[in-house]
Amino acid sequence: MFNGLTFEKLMLILVIAAFLLGPERLPRYAEALAGVVRRVRDFAQGAKTRMKDEMGEEFDDVDWRQLDPRQYDPRRIIREALLEDAPVAAVTAAEAAHPPKVKPVTSKLEPGQLPPFDSEAT
Repeated sequence: MFNGLTFEKLMLILVIAAFLLGPERLPRYAEALAGVVRRVRDFAQGAKTRMKDEMGEEFDDVDWRQLDPRQYDPRRIIREALLEDAPVAAVTAAEAAHPPKVKPVTSKLEPGQLPPFDSEAT
């Protein structure tokens, strides 16, 4: 389901609630829960209808799956933002797991010469 709440855990919660509430109060609480679910469903339907009325014909033209945030890959978004106009090459999972090794640039110091020091890095 969501946030680690599985069907088995939900059933366990319902069984514990049934024991805690008892047979006298359980129908009343079940009826109240059904009313809440009904109101939430009506609210969602009303919001959808209102959005459809305000957007007009454009509502049917929108591809809602394209706007699903679960489809976005943060690595691709950052790569596109950094490269802006450069074409973005597709990176496979194997390339992402094993990036090419870059050989560091080294230079020999002369005797008595101090190594470079970055005061902001420490």
